Amino acid sequence: MHSPAPPPPGLPDLSGKPDAYPVSDVAAYLAGEWTVERALSDLASEAGGSFRGTAVFEASGDGRLLHTENGELCWDGTTGRAGRTLVLLPRADGTCDVTFADGRFFHDLDLRTGSWTVSHPCAADRYEGMFTAVSHDAWTVHWRTTGPSKDHLQRSVYRRVSPASRATPTV
Repeated sequence: MHSPAPPPPGLPDLSGKPDAYPVSDVAAYLAGEWTVERALSDLASEAGGSFRGTAVFEASGDGRLLHTENGELCWDGTTGRAGRTLVLLPRADGTCDVTFADGRFFHDLDLRTGSWTVSHPCAADRYEGMFTAVSHDAWTVHWRTTGPSKDHLQRSVYRRVSPASRATPTV
């Protein structure tokens, strides 16, 4: 396993952490609300952008954990709302299967050592991902997508939203 490259300008650099943060139960670790900062690059066209928003991991009542992201996407000069929903299916060993909202398998996720690499074929393209828990309150995901129709790089930093930062001040 190699060290990830520093993030592009505008994205916090968490790569200086000396060690990954082991997570014994992925679903318990992710449960709650996180901020998301993502840098996006189309390496073929040199277009780029960013996504800033929130990610909420919420129990669905049937043993699943819903991962819902909402925020603002800025891409090549255009800004708009964006979001996605994934589903985590926790396993007894503390790992998870991750599916798309429609139930199709995406990848597995095992952070017991603090980091995990995945590969997902999508038609003729391939998504290669690296997940790293860097602390109790921060984790990163780097995706490299290659193939005949894509040459993309995504680098995301997730930071836990503390209950105190969500509280509405009283007057």
